[in-house]
Amino acid sequence: MVITELLGKVNQYILNPIITLAFAIALLVFFWGIFQFVASETGDKEREKGKSKIIYGILGMFVMLSAVGIIGVILKTFNISNAGSTYIGL
Repeated sequence: MVITELLGKVNQYILNPIITLAFAIALLVFFWGIFQFVASETGDKEREKGKSKIIYGILGMFVMLSAVGIIGVILKTFNISNAGSTYIGL
């Protein structure tokens, strides 16, 4: 009982904010890549940098969403309360 409460608190106060911050950073990288790609209409080197930032941003968001899903599966498997979760359905 104590361990499940502890894991619920760790998820609520540590993991959720870290994942949210990492997702926000990945989203910013994605949008910066789009801006860089569109702004450099003729520079091939700058367009390649923009493409790579777009790809890294998408991959980062995918990893964060996967982490949210894995954490949700673990919490539901062990019937751990996730009060205050910022994620719908977890």
